Amino acid sequence: MSRRHPNPSRRLSGSAPFGAVFHQKTRVSPLLTAVVLIVGLVLLINHFQGGAGILGGRKEAVSKIEGDFSCTLEVQRAIPALKKTYGDNMRKVLHIGPDTCSVVSKLLREEETEVWGVEPYDMEDADGSCRSLVHRAIVREADIKFPLPYREKSFSLVIVSDALDYLSPKYLNKTLPDFARVSADGVVIFTGYPGKQRAKMTEFSKFGRPAKMRSSAWWTRFFVQTSIEVNEAAAKKFELASSSLSYKPNCQVFHLSSYHR
Repeated sequence: MSRRHPNPSRRLSGSAPFGAVFHQKTRVSPLLTAVVLIVGLVLLINHFQGGAGILGGRKEAVSKIEGDFSCTLEVQRAIPALKKTYGDNMRKVLHIGPDTCSVVSKLLREEETEVWGVEPYDMEDADGSCRSLVHRAIVREADIKFPLPYREKSFSLVIVSDALDYLSPKYLNKTLPDFARVSADGVVIFTGYPGKQRAKMTEFSKFGRPAKMRSSAWWTRFFVQTSIEVNEAAAKKFELASSSLSYKPNCQVFHLSSYHR
C-alpha cells in the first residue's frame, strides 16, 4: 500500500502559526506593505545615525582609531609642514604613539626618509600590514616609561603623539630626556587640548590611567621647570609652513631642542 505524501503548502497554511501569511492565495494588504516599508526605513535611519546594531557598532569601532582628536592622525596631516620645517632633518625619523604603523607607512612613501615606530600599547589586534612592519623590526612595542632600546642620536627627529598624555609628571621627567637622547636634531610633541577627550583611547591605556589633556601654559611651565629648551626657530618655521599650506593643527604642537644630560 503506497504512502500518501502530504501537501507541504497545506500543512504550512493549516498548522503553522503564521501559515496563513504564506498561503499562495493570500493577498498582502496594501496597508500592511506600507507599514513594513515605513518600519524598515526607520530602522535603517537609526542604524546610519550610529544607533545600536551592526552599523552603529562599526561606527564606534572606527572612532577608536579615527577619532576627531587623535593626534596620531594629526601627525599624518602635518607631514608636509614638518618637511618644510625640518628639511634634511626629516631623513631619519622615529614616531612614538598609538597606531604608529599608520604614520610609519605614510612616511615610508616619502622620498629619502627612513622611519621607525614605537607602539606603547598592546598590538594583538594589529593588521597584516602592521605585523609585517613589526616582523621587519621597523615597528616595535615598548613601554615608554622605560628607556628606549636605541643608542644615543639614533634618529634625526623624534615625533611623539597620543602617548605623553597618559604619563604623570614623574615619568615625564624621565621619558622626555630619553626621547631627546635618541634624537640628534630635536623632538616634536603632538598633544590634545584640554576639554577634548580623545576617542576611546582611555579604554586602552596600558598605563592604567585616563588621558590628561594639559594646557599650553602647563606644558610651558613643565619645560621651564625641567630645563627643557623649546626650539623657537623650528616653531616659527612650522607656523609659517602651516600657514602657506592652509593647514591648521587640531592638536598642540611643541618643538623641543635636542638636549642631553
